[in-house]
Amino acid sequence: MWLGLVLLVIGGIWFIIAAFKEGLLWGLGVLFVPFVSLVFLILGWPEAKRPFFLQLAGFGLILLAMLALSAPFPLR
Repeated sequence: MWLGLVLLVIGGIWFIIAAFKEGLLWGLGVLFVPFVSLVFLILGWPEAKRPFFLQLAGFGLILLAMLALSAPFPLR
């Protein structure tokens, strides 16, 4: 679960850096305006796809860990 959280945070920071590399307004928009990150993801796909997939992998690991930890242990 911790690895998933680390991947999620690194991917988020990388996504914000990619937005700022495109322009100051993109970076500020991603930080402060709702849904601008989605627009940036679509329009800036070549720059944003790797951080997006890293975040997706982190979320998947967290979800997998949560499902595994909530599973009941079999009784012997």
